[in-house]
Amino acid sequence: MPVAEPIPIDEIAGCGPQSLPEAVLRGARPVVLRGLVSAWPVVQAARASAAAGIDYLKRFDHGGMPVVATVAPPEAKGRVFYNEDLSGFNFRREQVPLSVALDTLRKYLDAAAPPSIYVASTTLDTFLPGFRAENDVDLRPRDPLASIWIGNRSRIAAHQDVPDNLACVVAGRRRVTLFPSDQLENLYIGPLDHTPAGQAVSLVDFAAPDLERFPRFAKAMEQARIAVLEPGDAVLIPSMWWHHMEGLDAFNVLVNYWWRESPAWMDTPMNALMLAIMSVRDLPLHERVVWKDVFDHYVFDYDEERDAGHVPEAARRVLAPLDEARVRHLRALLLQRLNR
Repeated sequence: MPVAEPIPIDEIAGCGPQSLPEAVLRGARPVVLRGLVSAWPVVQAARASAAAGIDYLKRFDHGGMPVVATVAPPEAKGRVFYNEDLSGFNFRREQVPLSVALDTLRKYLDAAAPPSIYVASTTLDTFLPGFRAENDVDLRPRDPLASIWIGNRSRIAAHQDVPDNLACVVAGRRRVTLFPSDQLENLYIGPLDHTPAGQAVSLVDFAAPDLERFPRFAKAMEQARIAVLEPGDAVLIPSMWWHHMEGLDAFNVLVNYWWRESPAWMDTPMNALMLAIMSVRDLPLHERVVWKDVFDHYVFDYDEERDAGHVPEAARRVLAPLDEARVRHLRALLLQRLNR
């Protein structure tokens, strides 16, 4: 069965880092923002040469703490993944000064088959103080977490993130393949609690998909969206869209901004999923049916007036709209019960 060609991600041109439309930031569908950060000094340096981009980044390295570098052998061909039987991984992690990671990337710029080197999700304000004074996107009133990703050629398996994500390409070209959240069953996701980098990932090798082992992947590709981003381009990836990321050149840098359109005190839904797996999934079928109705009633279809209007308003507690104080109380109650 041939795999369908993905269709291009919708694009918008003419946006600048200080003038992103609110409708784009709150959108439920991905969009490519061509040239969004093309005026950033770091992008200009990296366009001049990889060496100039490396030198620019080293200006901000305070050297006070090491970064975590993911290193894989040349035969991994940039794929940061599991080992053959999923008992471990095909890479190791090393703590090194950022300058050492950058110098090592410089050393291998012209190598035909270098080891894979990948400094992932490193907090900009902590490790490169001052960088955002020259290179930033105005997302106010949001207070996003800004991170930088630095490496050579890489292939990061399809995964989801809970926050919205604005990913800005600084150096090197990057291929982004996206899938709607409803493609979960067609992407063949691996273990939830044993992952390469914290998020469960697709087990399909996008460079050589094995359709005998993963036949439903062909259906996923019918829904795929794709773009190749140049330095200065960005892509907005809404919450829970699956994304497969490929760094295509010998030196690649990505800056991304994560935020949630929800109060800071809200917990991650993944914790609720893990608790449900632990306490609901293996119940007898007739009991799971009951609990599905309970979850629908109190979570997915909840309406306070309809479902709690019979309770005096002052006595509704967690049936009332949540706030930081109620969540703190609820978290303490859960921890007490889990630790009993």
